[in-house]
Amino acid sequence: MKNYDIAIIGGGPAGLAAAIAAKEQGIDDIIIIERDNCLGGILNQCIHNGFGLHTFKEELTGPEYAQRFIDQVNELKIPYILNSMVIDINEEKILTVVNSSDGLLEIKAKAVILAMGCRERPRGAINIPGSRCAGIYSAGAAQKFVNIEGVMPGKEIVILGSGDIGLIMARRMTLEGAKVKAVVELMPYSSGLKRNIVQCLDDFNIPLKLSHTVVDIKGKDRLEGVIIAKVDENRKPIKETEEYIPCDTLLLSVGLLPENELSTKANVELSGVTGGPQVNESFQTNIDGIFACGNVLHVHDLVDNVTIESINAGNSAANYVKGKEYGQEGIDIVAEGGVRYTVPKKINPDNIEKEIDIRFRVGEVFHDNYVSVYFDDSREIYRKKRILTPGEMETIKLNKDMLNKYPHCKKIRVTVEK
Repeated sequence: MKNYDIAIIGGGPAGLAAAIAAKEQGIDDIIIIERDNCLGGILNQCIHNGFGLHTFKEELTGPEYAQRFIDQVNELKIPYILNSMVIDINEEKILTVVNSSDGLLEIKAKAVILAMGCRERPRGAINIPGSRCAGIYSAGAAQKFVNIEGVMPGKEIVILGSGDIGLIMARRMTLEGAKVKAVVELMPYSSGLKRNIVQCLDDFNIPLKLSHTVVDIKGKDRLEGVIIAKVDENRKPIKETEEYIPCDTLLLSVGLLPENELSTKANVELSGVTGGPQVNESFQTNIDGIFACGNVLHVHDLVDNVTIESINAGNSAANYVKGKEYGQEGIDIVAEGGVRYTVPKKINPDNIEKEIDIRFRVGEVFHDNYVSVYFDDSREIYRKKRILTPGEMETIKLNKDMLNKYPHCKKIRVTVEK
């Protein structure tokens, strides 16, 4: 068994930023465990620009953004192992790892940072009827085919779901010469960023069909076409609105799921809304010494926010190794009135130096409403928002003065109000 101060599961943007932060806090005994053959995670296949505007104040591609952190990891001489899969973890923070060189390896860590990222929701999770023919891919798989392997999955494309990956792939496939017939979205609003709708669909005249879904798949060996239909307010297809679209490829962009199978093995408590761990202000889970950050915690829209969270998680893990106890007590943060969830779920004011970011998403589109924050029954924040949409993460800041003002607060409520 090998012993480390901090073991980080995942070498994507979250794991890299957390490792760098912990190293800069003076923790030398760190290991990053990555299952792929290189560091960088999903950013390696995200060759479009738009990354780093907040972190580096310049526009970078995904690989460029990842390389900034990979270079820092190498400069700081932080060790990492590649092609290594963590298959088990327990509450004692013992990790079971397998790879081709060591076979079975056990790692004991004083602190563990979960940074496994997320995966795409597959076709089986959304119950689309029709044949099981070739030509149906998740948007992320198609992105890897095109950007990493140099292979086009098809020429006539329909995309189901308007998440950011689907929107970006609509543009990418168009630039590679394919014809994107339509982006079909079940909800009455897009789940992607507004800038991606404009840059990826509007700029290329790709139709976005809201309140529609795929109701049938046609084709035996290869996909020949799909039938789409409008849905009612209960998201049930309306028979008389069915429309056949000939195509040879269907890309699914129907949501992302935090990769938390390992977390459950360590008895980490997960949110029923996000699918990620419940964490406190220090990004510690309900298991002392196990921290979480990035898309394994909740699905982000901007990698810059992943970086900020992961730096905080790395700092917290470093302080834990040095002897700081974060405990499990704190003030509950409750999502109400259109707010689906908050991260963190609990905060201990004693562990907050100046301020803390509370991140959340809403469950529907709101126009000209207010985001309110109540300390018990006292409203402390009442901030007007022109638009709130599920596709964009929101952030509010709670500062030390607010927390000191309510020393006996039992509950902080985040809600949307008129």
